[in-house]
Amino acid sequence: MEPTLRITEIFRSIQGESTRAGYPCTFVRLTGCSLRCVWCDSAYAFSGGEEMSVDDAAARILVLGTELVEVTGGEPLEQGGVYPLIDRLLSAGKTVMIETGGHVPLDRVDPRVIKIVDVKAPGSGLQHANLPENLDRLTPRDELKFVLADRADFDWAIRFVEERGLDARHVVTFSPVWESLPAADLAEWIRDSGRNLRLGLQIHKILWGDVPGR
Repeated sequence: MEPTLRITEIFRSIQGESTRAGYPCTFVRLTGCSLRCVWCDSAYAFSGGEEMSVDDAAARILVLGTELVEVTGGEPLEQGGVYPLIDRLLSAGKTVMIETGGHVPLDRVDPRVIKIVDVKAPGSGLQHANLPENLDRLTPRDELKFVLADRADFDWAIRFVEERGLDARHVVTFSPVWESLPAADLAEWIRDSGRNLRLGLQIHKILWGDVPGR
């Protein structure tokens, strides 16, 4: 049988995060996630969605015409159909990014994919879900993202990065939880940290607010 996916939404927008921030991008948001981060901003993708074949999903993505495609969730790597979808997009010449919560092994992800891996800080409530072995599976083009709720999260993340030398090998982005950590505070902490870190501000939220499909 042809593999299928459960998909919450497919839409064209502007990439709001990562080093590709600001570029036109098609987003594929898969449904479902076994994690429940305290600060999650895509809880609407935990359930529901539309069952779709890989062929149909690829057709909907490709007709939107962007060179950049991000597969996200929910947690995209919890669906086996994501791998043939990625193959289809790569074969079509697309630059493919996948944003993952970091709790699913990365060993099946095509090395041509740009992986954006969340590292869960204590404020997420799910620090225990981090898979240390995933850090060893990253290539130099992959990126790490820490979403931080407060100063305690920031201090924890600095130690995590420093102990592993992550910012010497990868782009490391620190992003604030909008409801609890002022971006200006995080910017100052990054400025004064002495580490090679990047501030992430979610351009899509600045432009349109916290609205699905934007």
